[in-house]
Amino acid sequence: MTGAADWSSRQLHFVGIGGAGMSGWAAVAAELGATVSGSDAVDSPTLAALREQGIKVYAGHSASHLPSIEATEVVRSSAISDINPELVAARERGLPVMERAELLAELTALRRTIAVAGAHGKTTTSSMLAQVLIECGLDPGYLIGGELRSSGRNAAWGSGEWLVVEADESDRSMLALNVEVAVVTNVELDHHASYRSLAELREVFRSFVSRPAAAVIPNSPELLELRGDRPVVAFEVGSLELRPNGSQFDWRGQQVTLNVGGAHNASNAVAALEAALLAGVEQHDAALAIGSFSGVGRRFEQLGRSEAGALIIDDYAHHPTEIAATIAAARTLSSKRVVAVFQPHLYSRTERLASEFGRALAAADVVCVLDVYEAREKQVDFPGVDGRLIAAAAADAGGGKEVLWLPEFGDALAQLKLRLRADDSCLILGAGDVRSLGETLVAEPSSR
Repeated sequence: MTGAADWSSRQLHFVGIGGAGMSGWAAVAAELGATVSGSDAVDSPTLAALREQGIKVYAGHSASHLPSIEATEVVRSSAISDINPELVAARERGLPVMERAELLAELTALRRTIAVAGAHGKTTTSSMLAQVLIECGLDPGYLIGGELRSSGRNAAWGSGEWLVVEADESDRSMLALNVEVAVVTNVELDHHASYRSLAELREVFRSFVSRPAAAVIPNSPELLELRGDRPVVAFEVGSLELRPNGSQFDWRGQQVTLNVGGAHNASNAVAALEAALLAGVEQHDAALAIGSFSGVGRRFEQLGRSEAGALIIDDYAHHPTEIAATIAAARTLSSKRVVAVFQPHLYSRTERLASEFGRALAAADVVCVLDVYEAREKQVDFPGVDGRLIAAAAADAGGGKEVLWLPEFGDALAQLKLRLRADDSCLILGAGDVRSLGETLVAEPSSR
């Protein structure tokens, strides 16, 4: 295993560096002394941030982007296909090509690692935990899927002994990590191209939680069972009071105030607090520190207001459970109507969960469904699958509520400008590029 002192001799090239996880790992590799470069399909603020850190990045993929150094190691994102010109060139030159999980496994071997897993809440829980450890003076490393608002970054190496990471079940890469504390937020089938059943997914989580010295798991018999007879911290939220943009709840006999909304975030916070105790933080200090958490990018992030005065909120929600939680959080605000704009992510997920998406979206007052963001899948492999499946399901479940099927951003923008009111909350939902639609709607950016 490569030690921390050896990184200065390494040349790493990231293919798909613009992904939230990949950009963080690239930044940390550079912090450790490696020479880092990379490319992504299009330019973005993420690439701009990497350039500011001195990392050479390219917009677009080309064999010419590969460094000429023969010792170059290529790290590929899971979204990058085998026919990518940089991967093809790397194989022709005999350069080692590693999956992203291999690099993350190296990083977790260098620090005492707390890994957060779950179908929902990984990024928020990891961010909360990182924030608590930072506020309490532990200066942790962290690698998370969204930008921590307090630092403006999604990754840092820090000087402390702990590393906080997200553990991804989508490709089973969570099993490659070196973990001392495992945190599970929930277990729900999401990645249908990877798992044939919930039972198969549960076995992967069983492997994940059975090996670390400690585990933090929701107080649910079916989830605690995954840990077997090994020691476990079972967590739950006590005496929850939801408020606009926040909540108050009891944790281990202490009242905690949280400044991000929704019952789901209260649960995420308790998981983060329990993990912080295992990292050596005092209970009182942890409870106070989490009050400073102001959120993470693309998680109920208030972008600003539209020309009509509607509050525009961006959220990464791309699963029915996440959409339901986000709409419920929006109901705690003072707005009279909730307008949900959803961009489905992946054809396989759309095909399998169209009815569930429809029921979740029907909790909003007005629903707008865009077309599917392809990501790593192609529509030709899923004939007849598009956003209309979800729009139809939302109309069936909505009991007469207005549901719009508007596959193109331009059409959606025009219709939303006609419909949004000053007392609306407009949720921009999805894991693709739908945030840009929300940003276009904003006339008055939020100070947050």
